[in-house]
Amino acid sequence: MFGLGPMELMIVGVIAVLLFGKRLPEIAKSVGQSFNSFKEGLSGIEREVRTPSYATAGSSSSSNKYAVADEREEATAPKFEPPKAEL
Repeated sequence: MFGLGPMELMIVGVIAVLLFGKRLPEIAKSVGQSFNSFKEGLSGIEREVRTPSYATAGSSSSSNKYAVADEREEATAPKFEPPKAEL
C-alpha cells in the first residue's frame, strides 16, 4: 500500500490513535464516504466524456449543440478577384 511496509503502517496507526482516540471510527467512516463520492464523481465524468454528445442530446440535429460530421456544410473560401487598375 503506497510503498509502505508493515512497520510504517503500524507507526501511522499509532499516531492516528493518539491524535483521534475514540473519534477514529467516525473519522475513518467520513473519509471512506468522501472517497466513495469522489470515485462516483470521477466515474460520472468518465461516462460524460466517453458518450458522444450527439447520441445523448436527441435525434434531431437542430437540438444538438454540435452537428455530426456528415451533416456539416462544406466550408468554402470566397472567390479571389484581383483589384481593378485605375488610370
